[in-house]
Amino acid sequence: MSNSRYSDLERPPLSEDALRRALIRPGSLWSGVVVADSTGSTNADLAQAAGAGAEEGAVLVAEEQTEGRGRLGRSWSAPPRSGLMVSVLLRPDVPATRLGWLPLLYGVAAASAVRRLGEVDVRLKWPNDLLVGDRKLAGILAERVGDAVVVGMGLNVSVRPEELPVASATSLAIEKAACTDRDPLLRAVLREVEAHYRDWVAARGDADASGLRAAYQASCDTIGQDVRVELPGGDTLAGRAAGIDAEGRLVVGEHALSAGDVVHVRRPS
Repeated sequence: MSNSRYSDLERPPLSEDALRRALIRPGSLWSGVVVADSTGSTNADLAQAAGAGAEEGAVLVAEEQTEGRGRLGRSWSAPPRSGLMVSVLLRPDVPATRLGWLPLLYGVAAASAVRRLGEVDVRLKWPNDLLVGDRKLAGILAERVGDAVVVGMGLNVSVRPEELPVASATSLAIEKAACTDRDPLLRAVLREVEAHYRDWVAARGDADASGLRAAYQASCDTIGQDVRVELPGGDTLAGRAAGIDAEGRLVVGEHALSAGDVVHVRRPS
């Protein structure tokens, strides 16, 4: 029984059929849902599918991810069925300069869904982390593949203290969230993503016209803080994080920083 999907009754498997019935409907953004028992990386799998012409709205969830990646190639790991490792395939008809908003959009949606169901105060750390207090609950990674964008999230749900990969991480179970059932959490996240995505695409990726920039800034814990930014090559930049500009870049002093320009954003010690 040690290899059974039901060997840990506190971590039941997701039902692909139930998720499809809940999410795929006429007019829905979501065109397909696959739940894999194990894969290297959901983002890598969907990126390959995107290159082969997969339809927008494909959702891939992994019960176990053996080669999960974060931003800048950092690893992301969790015990089987202890979290949500999910990627989505999007093909937004918006100017390319506005595509940088997609991981921020996903962050706003995920934070809103988890805050509502879990009843925990989830905040955003620019550009791609969900926090509870100063501890990381989830990470988000977006990757372009031609005219498509694959956005992936790793969310710690039932991870126990002794299973945390680093001391600065946390999970919904550790935070005593009101909901630690992955099925309703995933449904809520994807429905929030769809709502924000439709508004953003309808506005041709304009984060102000769609309300996305205001929503992000209202949830972002980085804004208003003094920060120290570690840049590639070892340089640093210190200053007050004043806000997010129209392209989703973090404004620190007179500098506007994209996610690709930054190694770390930290508060000064």
